Amino acid sequence: MNGFNNGRTLILLLFTCFLTKTDTDNCFAQETFNPDCLLCRTNLTGDWLGRRPGLATNGVTFQGDVTQYYQGVSGGGLEQRFKYGGHADYVINIDLEKQGAWKGLFLKLRGESQLGEFVNRDTGAILAANTQGLMPTIGEQDTALTNFLVTQFVSEGVAVFAGKMDAFDGDKNAFAHGRGKDQFMNVGLVANPIGFRTIPYSTYGAGIMLLDGLEPIFSLIAMDSVDHATKGPTNLFGEGVTLVSELRLPTSFFDLPGHQLFGGTWSSRDVPDLSRLLVPPGTPLPTTADSWSLYGNFDQYVVTDPNDKSRGWGVFGRAAIADNSGNPLSSFLSFGIGGNSPLAGREGDTFGVGWYRTESSDALPGVVFGNHGSGVELYYNVAVTPWLHITPDLQFINPARSGVDAATVVGVRAKMDL
Repeated sequence: MNGFNNGRTLILLLFTCFLTKTDTDNCFAQETFNPDCLLCRTNLTGDWLGRRPGLATNGVTFQGDVTQYYQGVSGGGLEQRFKYGGHADYVINIDLEKQGAWKGLFLKLRGESQLGEFVNRDTGAILAANTQGLMPTIGEQDTALTNFLVTQFVSEGVAVFAGKMDAFDGDKNAFAHGRGKDQFMNVGLVANPIGFRTIPYSTYGAGIMLLDGLEPIFSLIAMDSVDHATKGPTNLFGEGVTLVSELRLPTSFFDLPGHQLFGGTWSSRDVPDLSRLLVPPGTPLPTTADSWSLYGNFDQYVVTDPNDKSRGWGVFGRAAIADNSGNPLSSFLSFGIGGNSPLAGREGDTFGVGWYRTESSDALPGVVFGNHGSGVELYYNVAVTPWLHITPDLQFINPARSGVDAATVVGVRAKMDL
């Protein structure tokens, strides 16, 4: 209970700080940040007395953040209560060439920690209202190494990679991505959930990537079908293999930037046959294999800053289909708007409004699951300082679950970049 109260107090204090202090807006109008100014520095911990730039010069960069949530179901759902939860993310990227290795060799390390509790089970929905409650493991206060990925550039446009990787680096979208800590919170507006049946969150594998400049445009990955977020490389591919491929192409409709993404997954892993879930107690569940999914997304700027084409706001959407026998979702659709705040003087703020709809598999027992679920989410991400962002969030969720009323989920998120 102390952790709950402390977390709630911290978020309320930070929100009060924003309401009573406005001179930090000038920080976002500067081209560079003063590392000696606590309110204007890019990261809370600054430049580590000059050591951080020195490490970067030698090919070692650190990106860390702590995100806290106070969120709850205020109406409908399964349980009406509020919870405090949090997540820490720490990423180290190493240019091994600068450490004495050969040219084009890189190493990525990601560690994650989950703390507190999340409201995902209280909504009664299949999709999580808080994506961070899924990582590194669902609803568990675990710490795990979820990335240990070695990448070798064969040329400027071709790279191969192998090691441990996580699923949320894929399905990239300019306005609906961010791992649930920068943009939307609901997993239905962070990634395409239709792939969760075939793609484990963190596992071992290898692949190839094609790039256009610094932007990946094509990837093909073969990975173990079992999640290894908290496990080492044991019994690899013992339960099957998953293949994932994505093509993401830049567009310039109306002379404005955007992207079109197309992807597909296939898994040979055996899972319970959804059409035969209602079996007598003690009877082994029949299984099915060879699950697949096809998905796509787009992002398209509508308005951009004349001085910076990467700033602005626009529209996004996702669509997907999957097999019925082993995937709880047979189709998925989402749409929304988001991007940088159009309000004058709030250059560091972002916003988003999104809607999604899921179609449940026809094989699921109708007495347990409805034929579809849907949700709407609204957020406004306030940049209190360059390293502190506070986000009020509101969701309306219609669960794909029989006998459960639509849930209203309200909350606030505080993210600190370390």
